[in-house]
Amino acid sequence: MELAGLIAALVAVILVLLVVGRTVRIVPQARARNVERFGRYRKTLEPGMNFIVPLVDRVKPLIDLREQVVSFRGQPVITEDNLVVSIDTVLFFQVTDPRAADYEIVNYIQAIEQITATMLRSVIGSMDLEQTLTSRDKINTRLRGVLDDASGKWGIRVTRVEIKAIDPPKSVIDAMEKQMRAEREKRAAVLTAEGVRQSKILTAEGEKQSQILRAEGERQGQILRAEGQAQAIGTVFRAVHEGDADPKVLAYQYLQTLPQLAQSEGNTFWVIPSEVTTALKTLSTAFGPAGGSAGDGAGQAAVTEGTAVEGAAVESAAVEPPPALGPAPAGPAAAPSSPAAAPSSPAAAPASPAAAPNGSAAEPRTAG
Repeated sequence: MELAGLIAALVAVILVLLVVGRTVRIVPQARARNVERFGRYRKTLEPGMNFIVPLVDRVKPLIDLREQVVSFRGQPVITEDNLVVSIDTVLFFQVTDPRAADYEIVNYIQAIEQITATMLRSVIGSMDLEQTLTSRDKINTRLRGVLDDASGKWGIRVTRVEIKAIDPPKSVIDAMEKQMRAEREKRAAVLTAEGVRQSKILTAEGEKQSQILRAEGERQGQILRAEGQAQAIGTVFRAVHEGDADPKVLAYQYLQTLPQLAQSEGNTFWVIPSEVTTALKTLSTAFGPAGGSAGDGAGQAAVTEGTAVEGAAVESAAVEPPPALGPAPAGPAAAPSSPAAAPSSPAAAPASPAAAPNGSAAEPRTAG
């Protein structure tokens, strides 16, 4: 009897535990479970401890109320310019109504995937490839709005839709790479040409400034040299007039400049002006009466040599002799512009170059 009673008590405890176990249901946080009584929806169990009627109520599987992520790969879509692109999408959604998610749709994840592919074809079909590659935000916004409206009756809220990848065909990718390379080469060529242009402009500006500064320097140098020469001439002029130089000194200085006529390079002949004879006469008389005869002889010889050289120069050049730079010697027999030398004595007979038939200077004749 005691053994039978123990077994009966044990069976009763097991039955109680089974009843309690089927009566009490614990639902985790952010989860939900629907309860059916005799096959009909009765209620949704909230997170925590819940009680049901065993053998009468049936509890359905857990429904996750947290935000979920599902990725859809390889959706082929045709663009407006008839190019087939493969688009990978990522969808974020959350179950807001466990009853609708359980009873309004059989498999809401599969339903979301199919409606996403359909809306992608509708949205991308109105765009060309360039717009598709550059309008991801626009595509995401339109997909989210359409999916949220379509899935609202299923108790699902689409929180975010993202285009993960857009893969054009291989030929299109190659063409895009060539186009990008050409664009970069074009920009590099434009930048190089712009740099060369700027360099030439700056070089021209520098040369312009250099030439302006060089011209300014030459101008200032010429002005300073001219002022120096003017001051030197003025100083010499004042010194000559203040020193009261007589014609003899001036004639001597005039003769000192004659050797400079032969110092220039490339000269094959030179012309001795007619004033040389006047300077020689003045120089010969500078020694007074005592040296008059010697001076006259030397002056006459110099005049004869100078006249001969002058005549040869005039004949070679076939031009008229330059006009006299100084006053001609006084006397009725002297020509005003004649290059012939003045006689060193009263008995000398002057010869005019005009009397020569060939235009050359005549040889001077002296008396005694």
